[in-house]
Amino acid sequence: MVRNWLIGLVCLLAIIGLGSSLIQQPGALLKQVFIAAILICACYFIYRIWSSKRPNAKDKREFLKAARRSKKRLKNRHATTSTHSQALKKPIRKKSQANLTVIEGKKGKKKNRAIY
Repeated sequence: MVRNWLIGLVCLLAIIGLGSSLIQQPGALLKQVFIAAILICACYFIYRIWSSKRPNAKDKREFLKAARRSKKRLKNRHATTSTHSQALKKPIRKKSQANLTVIEGKKGKKKNRAIY
């Protein structure tokens, strides 16, 4: 409860400060906003460059070599399992060609449930 009051008080003081700065020195406020935007953009670009470091050539070569080995292993495994899987598969049943129709029965007549 006290935290909500403190946050509200800080926001109110910030709005009052921005309003008075805008009335008294609008150029200075625009300059501060511009500098803050430049700093935020600079930090963002530095973070992007730092976080997206590319692996060096040696690591890349090793990765490609491992990928080729994996493909070969998967290809060989797939070739051997495909012959076994064809032998183990059951033949697919074809659909029946019979044309079946529903015959309406006596729906109104009640069943005699006493006799089984």
